[in-house]
Amino acid sequence: MTLAALAVLLPAAAQTKPTSKEYSDRYDLLVSKLGPKGVGLETIVKNWEKDYPDDLNMLLDKFSFYLAKSRTETYEVKEANRYLGNAPVITLKDSLGKDVNYFQINNYDDELFGIATQAIDKAIELNQNRLDFRLYKISALLDYEKDSPDMALSNLKALIDYDGHSHPAWEYPGYESDKSLFPSLMQDCCYAFYLIGTPPAYEAFKELSEKMLSYYPNAYEYMTNIGSYYLVYKHDSKNALKMYNKVLKKKPDDYATIKNCVLLARNDKNVKLEKKYLPMLIKVTEDETEKASLQVRLSNL
Repeated sequence: MTLAALAVLLPAAAQTKPTSKEYSDRYDLLVSKLGPKGVGLETIVKNWEKDYPDDLNMLLDKFSFYLAKSRTETYEVKEANRYLGNAPVITLKDSLGKDVNYFQINNYDDELFGIATQAIDKAIELNQNRLDFRLYKISALLDYEKDSPDMALSNLKALIDYDGHSHPAWEYPGYESDKSLFPSLMQDCCYAFYLIGTPPAYEAFKELSEKMLSYYPNAYEYMTNIGSYYLVYKHDSKNALKMYNKVLKKKPDDYATIKNCVLLARNDKNVKLEKKYLPMLIKVTEDETEKASLQVRLSNL
């Protein structure tokens, strides 16, 4: 009878719930062997979630898995040298010898993408100060929306308001959590909009920069952004120069802003204006080769 009882209990003992780390190790092993959407990963994620619904690693891996599973890649011809900020993956010649640029385009299944975003939303809800989680979601939205990043912009604006009103102690593994962390990462987001290079993305670039200035009025880099919006997108030299000069009042030695002023003057063929900013650029340029080239340019004007 004792042996019979032990025999009955053995299967139950064999079904002991794996630890969260065991789930994580199994997931990582499968990814290393089969890639981010390999067979068996979904089963691990579902069982892991059933046993540990609030586990942080599970939520992050669920986000990664369903994001990868929702994504398919196609290759399309575009009549441009860049598309959404990216160079072509390959350039071939047509029958007339003309370059044909092929770009990789990521497309997403809406339902699976929704599952991924729900997972990262829950991770954010449970870890309010993890700034990297919020940027994971925004990065996914940027790729999902392509040339019209409305949801990404909306999420970023809400994030800026949260930062401005709640002043959270942000955490971002690998980065020092100081006062410059949030503005620095938001500038990276601005640059991502700028690189997309479409009208909605340029407008988002400006709107995000203005939003940051409303909370960080002395963050001169966002003034430079607005100047570049007028120069590159609107071709409005007057307003661009106005913004650049505001920056130079705050930071007279800002290399990027002074260089933009020189480029603006050259684009407008305004020799007088270029003569004004070239000496300033020479003064702040650290590269000796560039400095010598600028000096020659100034001498020849």
